[in-house]
Amino acid sequence: MFEFIRTHKRLMQILLMLLILPSFVLVGVSSYQDKGGDANAVANVNGLKITQQEWESAQRSQIDRYRQMMGAQFDQKLFETPEAKKAILDNLIAERALSGEVARNHLTITDAILARFYQEQFSGDVERYKAVAAAQGLTTVGLDARVRRDLAMQQLTGAVEATAFAPRTVATRLSDINDEEREVQELVLPASEYASQVKVTDEMVKAYYDKNGAMFQIPEQVKAEYVLFTPETLEGQVAVSDAEIADFYAKNQQRFATKEERKASHILITVKKDATAAEKAAAQAKANALLAQVKKNPADFAKLAKENSQDPGSAELGGDLGVVEKGAFVKSVEDAIFQLKQGEISGVVPSEYGFHIITVTSLKPAMQKSLEQAKDEIAAELKKQKMSKKYSELAEQFNNTLYEQSESLKPAADKLKLKIETVDNLTRTPSPALAAAPYNNAKFLAAIFSDDAVKNKRNTEAVQAGPNTLIAGRVVEFRPASKRPLAEVEAVIRQRVTVEEAAKLAHKAGEAKLAAAKASGDAAGFGEAKVVSRIKQPAINPAAALAVLKADVSKLPAYVGVDLPGQGYGVYRIGKVAQAAAPDAARRKSELEQIASALGQQDMYNYTEVIKQKAKVKVLHQPAATAAK
Repeated sequence: MFEFIRTHKRLMQILLMLLILPSFVLVGVSSYQDKGGDANAVANVNGLKITQQEWESAQRSQIDRYRQMMGAQFDQKLFETPEAKKAILDNLIAERALSGEVARNHLTITDAILARFYQEQFSGDVERYKAVAAAQGLTTVGLDARVRRDLAMQQLTGAVEATAFAPRTVATRLSDINDEEREVQELVLPASEYASQVKVTDEMVKAYYDKNGAMFQIPEQVKAEYVLFTPETLEGQVAVSDAEIADFYAKNQQRFATKEERKASHILITVKKDATAAEKAAAQAKANALLAQVKKNPADFAKLAKENSQDPGSAELGGDLGVVEKGAFVKSVEDAIFQLKQGEISGVVPSEYGFHIITVTSLKPAMQKSLEQAKDEIAAELKKQKMSKKYSELAEQFNNTLYEQSESLKPAADKLKLKIETVDNLTRTPSPALAAAPYNNAKFLAAIFSDDAVKNKRNTEAVQAGPNTLIAGRVVEFRPASKRPLAEVEAVIRQRVTVEEAAKLAHKAGEAKLAAAKASGDAAGFGEAKVVSRIKQPAINPAAALAVLKADVSKLPAYVGVDLPGQGYGVYRIGKVAQAAAPDAARRKSELEQIASALGQQDMYNYTEVIKQKAKVKVLHQPAATAAK
């Protein structure tokens, strides 16, 4: 493989990690070394310990991953249960046990495997590679080692799962069930047609009110004043002088410089290290002939590279080597690249790998921003730094003033030039509709509903409501929890009772119709026939479609009665059952693969349990009860 690949092994891991990390079923980052004494270990696998710190790190990683996936719906409490913590420990144990099996089987990822993966997947995004390493809390060297380990782990798990076999008879039977079509006729008895028969009494209204009291509860509410303290509130109090900008520029000129950027392509005719003189001469002759073609028509460089270059890493890309950096190539190739102008084509350049023809496809010269060009950027950065410093200095003053003059927010607001805002109808729990509002913060709501704030009308402490955002409040009015008076909700209750009673009448009439239809076996009163199956959008109510597909059709016609929420009652006559005329071959193949995959995962689970037994797993003590934050 061309020297670029060999000298940039780290870069080759970028896409590896991007593709592999999302597919991990095991959590945590472990080094497979003994990291502490028994007092700090939660389990022992193959004589190596899993420490409390490793478990906590795995839990934090899982929480962060799900927080990003679920956003506002994320509930950290779900991940702090004993069951969730035990699951993470079980995963770490399985990971450690499988790693031992990888070592025993001498499964390794060679440079050739990585090179082949690079050839197929490499994107060249160095910054993303570094970001992936940083996100995992690793150096790039550590990331490289982990990718090799995880690819080796995939070799093992892939080999186990690949042995799973899905019996075709089972898959065919399941696919036949999916393809089954039932011809059904519908008769709906709408609840609305029975509403006129319902007589709602005062006793019925009172009974509904008493039984469903929670529906009419008004939670305790607060009207509050609040003040926000953020770096932005200090913006008018901070200024940056021209002298400060000039001084910063003088000390940091390199920050405003852009290095020269070159992109190059090449055609490589390889020569083996033990090649004879005749073989070397033949390779050079071939390179000279290609050079002549390129010189004759430079626009064909990429085409000729794709057809003739023997560098598998770049040939398919038309010889593209991407952005070139110093030290990336052998000296002769590097010297040629940095001597060429954009569009120029080199002669035949020899190296230890063979003979190269090189061109520079893009050349962006080095640039240096002037003080005037960088002025706005520097001013913004310096102002941000000053605001951050001033924020830190005044945050303590803010909290102290709230405490010392706790009967009003005005002293703190006046001292720090903050605006007092008012909000009403706050409840103890955050409202999804106000997700972005700083006062919709769980900690602030807990503070504003505290006894000191409600009963004594004192200022709350300053609460962290977001990055560099403090909020404090004071109760203006407190309204305790109450129940709406019956008179206020009577009309709503009468309407709901009417709907419920009408549905009962529709149900009763529907059951009578169902019994009569079963007795007669005819289709009198039913609508036109419709086809229902498991793979098509139902032409009838989804609840009815589910009941129709579950019905016993050993004797036809078959009848089913179903309550239709919000509608009434439906009676369904199944007159015919048949297989789809043209089964979807692609879907059937996919279903066979899904069954095989499920069986493979089960085999992998069973295999892992056996490996854990071989690894002589010992759970020394359960993970600490403290939640990972």
